[in-house]
Amino acid sequence: MSTSTLAHYINGTWHSPSVSNATPLVHAVSGQVVAHVGNESLNFDSILEYGRSIGNANLRRLTFQQRGLMLKRLALHLLKHKEAFYEASWATGATRADAWIDIEGGIGNLFSYASLRRQFGDQPFALDGDYIPLSKHGTFGAQHILTPKEGVAVHINAFNFPVWGMLEKVAVNWLAGMPAIVKPASSTSFLTATVAKEIINSGILPEGALQLICGPARTMLDSVDERDVVTFTGSASTGLKLKSHPNLLAHAVRFNMEADSLNSAVLGEHVTPGDPEFELFIKEVRKEMIVKAGQKCTAVRRVFVPRNQVDNVQEALVHALSKAVIGDPQHEGVRMGALVNKSQKEEVLEKLNLLKTEAQSIYNHPMALLGEETVEDAFLGPQLLRNDKPAEATYCHDVEAFGPVATLMPYDSIDEAITLTKKGKGSLCCSLVSPNAQEAREFIAGAATMHGRILVLDRNCAKESTGHGSPLPLLTHGGPGRAGGGEEMGGVRGVHHYMQRTAIQGSPTALTAITQKYQPGGQQIEAQPHLFQQHFEDLVIGHTVTTAKHTVTEADIVNFANVSGDHFYAHVDETSLDDTIFEGRVAHGYYLLSKAAGLFVDAKKGPVLLNYGVEQARFTKPVYPGTTVGVRLTVEDKIEQEKRDADDIRKGIVKFRVDMYDHTEESVAVATILTMVKFRDQQG
Repeated sequence: MSTSTLAHYINGTWHSPSVSNATPLVHAVSGQVVAHVGNESLNFDSILEYGRSIGNANLRRLTFQQRGLMLKRLALHLLKHKEAFYEASWATGATRADAWIDIEGGIGNLFSYASLRRQFGDQPFALDGDYIPLSKHGTFGAQHILTPKEGVAVHINAFNFPVWGMLEKVAVNWLAGMPAIVKPASSTSFLTATVAKEIINSGILPEGALQLICGPARTMLDSVDERDVVTFTGSASTGLKLKSHPNLLAHAVRFNMEADSLNSAVLGEHVTPGDPEFELFIKEVRKEMIVKAGQKCTAVRRVFVPRNQVDNVQEALVHALSKAVIGDPQHEGVRMGALVNKSQKEEVLEKLNLLKTEAQSIYNHPMALLGEETVEDAFLGPQLLRNDKPAEATYCHDVEAFGPVATLMPYDSIDEAITLTKKGKGSLCCSLVSPNAQEAREFIAGAATMHGRILVLDRNCAKESTGHGSPLPLLTHGGPGRAGGGEEMGGVRGVHHYMQRTAIQGSPTALTAITQKYQPGGQQIEAQPHLFQQHFEDLVIGHTVTTAKHTVTEADIVNFANVSGDHFYAHVDETSLDDTIFEGRVAHGYYLLSKAAGLFVDAKKGPVLLNYGVEQARFTKPVYPGTTVGVRLTVEDKIEQEKRDADDIRKGIVKFRVDMYDHTEESVAVATILTMVKFRDQQG
């Protein structure tokens, strides 16, 4: 690896900082200098304005489908270059398994958010919720929409996951339609820069979508404004300083914080040695202390077990930790690497000594390092403490040694276990290992208020569980209080963080034109030819087929009951209708949907390839024998699909609103059907 000064990527070009007064970055294993970061001041006004005017404009004009496919292409591209990332990761002290979480876990976020595009429409903006009627006669209503904010997502990241920390955030803001400025922690910025360079060189992103700053950026927040979003991952104390920055407060800048926290693992009251859950608990705690040398914001710091099991757990944990093989991650057999650098080790030891004033050390892993190039500067083996009076203790609930350090503590009831977990004043995650569903229910009800995520681990999910410390793209990653009060990722929720929610009011016809989704009560134009004879590109939102009508008979109800096997009393037994809402035998709701299909389908072969689902079906009014019904089939929404391969035909998903009404013009059944429709133009 080159020891040159890391370049910034700003304003669409690489910028090499001055080598004078540069700060050296050292290899966690060998202690050798691997790179430098500059200390010069940058023109952040210019950098942010470039992101807003170029990057934001380029991304916000793309639809959600285009942005999602962009993420997929980028993920596939990065996977091809992953070995170069693994090579660079060695200098952070990470083992191959540690780096897998960081590198391929980070790329996995791109894949996850690429797939999430299917939950959005084919527009640059998104709809939030359903149409809201606001008038008696249906001529006035509202729809919430989400538009990409017009600024830049500024990401200030921690040192422990230099790849995942970047990709888990940019995947979300890119899908939302915002560009990013990534400011990685200096100590591992050389790895972030390696991945960022490959992203930029790929040419997949539009200009301005990504900028990178390697080194201090002390005045950057002076330049953000109400258009921007700022996210921070790191210590709670630093996060508080950033969150209270006068410029962020003055402009009400949206801020998301994910801080390190005192996370817990709790062994259920009914678990004893020999139970599968006992072994799972020991394995999970050991893993959380060893993976990334304990340098995870989600790592277990507090271990709570029933008082009568403390000695058993201590014995099992000490035995498990003693098997840890520490040293150069490239040496065969090594399963635990180094802390990121010497100064981080010194900080961990300082916090460890503070914890020892209230707890006794019950395991201190001997420093027998494997590998010829290793120096002890950044290495620290697992450190297990024990505190028998956690209710009276302070430091174990307030001081985090950000390394392979955990404290074992007893509890006397599940209520006390809940109280002890909450003494951390807000945590990212917690695990309860228990096979008892009632115990899990009680624990969740009490502990959820102070946790962002809780894993209930037992023998039934163990084989497929992602484990205590694994944030997942579609789940919220964050926590209350000390953990920062933020929510990263979280699927659709995370995307909304980078968008402005606005309530749009008007007539259903106007809202249909604005949102490009048919809103109930909007103008319906009779389609020519039949909608099922039109190709995808010819279908127009709001165009409608009004069908012939049908009078429901008792024979229809009886026949459907016999065909379907649905002999519910309201359909077949008029003598049982006393004290019900029904005036007589009523038609099956599913009969009405089936009959609706019979009325609106055009039987001739055409561009419709298949019908593959029904959404939001509702039966809104009883239909009795003698009722005459008709259907209006309206184009509600359209989303073009990705071609799976070169031989695949070009097609899209069309959502049709099915509105069956009776002789009074009142709806009796409403549903949305999903169809796959091919393009007339098969090019592209």
